[in-house]
Amino acid sequence: MPLSRSSFAAAGGRAPAAEDRLAQRQRPAEPVIGRQRWNRLLFGHWAVEPAAIQATLPLGLQVDTFGGAAYVGVVPFRMERVRPAWLPPVPWLSWFLELNVRTYVHDAAGRPGVWFYSLDCNQPIAVALARTFFHLPYEHAAMRCAGSPDEGWDYACTRRGVGGAAARFAWRAGGPAVPAAPGTLEFFLVERYLLFAADARGGLYAGRVHHEPYRISRPEVTVWSAGPVAQAGLAVAGSPASWLAAEAVDVSIFPLRRM
Repeated sequence: MPLSRSSFAAAGGRAPAAEDRLAQRQRPAEPVIGRQRWNRLLFGHWAVEPAAIQATLPLGLQVDTFGGAAYVGVVPFRMERVRPAWLPPVPWLSWFLELNVRTYVHDAAGRPGVWFYSLDCNQPIAVALARTFFHLPYEHAAMRCAGSPDEGWDYACTRRGVGGAAARFAWRAGGPAVPAAPGTLEFFLVERYLLFAADARGGLYAGRVHHEPYRISRPEVTVWSAGPVAQAGLAVAGSPASWLAAEAVDVSIFPLRRM
């Protein structure tokens, strides 16, 4: 009999320990299947009730919490040099924008990771490939990002087929940028190297990425939107509890595995 959400923890699921979180930083002993660079990263997070998040998750995943709260985040950034590990990047195809709405979960073994509610993207081929081969809820969107590191970034996203104003974010990274300290809220929010995904039949998958720990700072954010979170069916109130900016990282992608 399938486990209900309420019985999952009692049946053997455990919350991640400190060593579980640190272990995710280690490079997997598997072949790299893709490479990419993540740049112009902004992380905005709201604290929410864990039960509200748990109700949205597939069986087999538990909401991950910090200080008794769950978190939902909106993350606009730029994808660069995206390609299979054995090929060079391709002009136009390998550079695009993305905005994801995510929360934090763990599996029965206590492995902490990310659950995505949506991933808006302005590269239609990337949308199709990610939906087909990685079972991720990508959506095609009209997007732009203008500015410079010194002046700051102005980012806008409008999902195709959805009315209303664009989700807009304007920020300038603070300084100095340093890695998040283990045990802090910042570490909980950004140090995530495992994603979970589900196929149309409810089958669960897990996939690892690897990169050097983010170097983060507290940005000056002058424009922001909770619209992408509302599109995911989640309610948040007020300003985000946390804003973080991160310097660019080079990322290795590893195979998606059926759980």
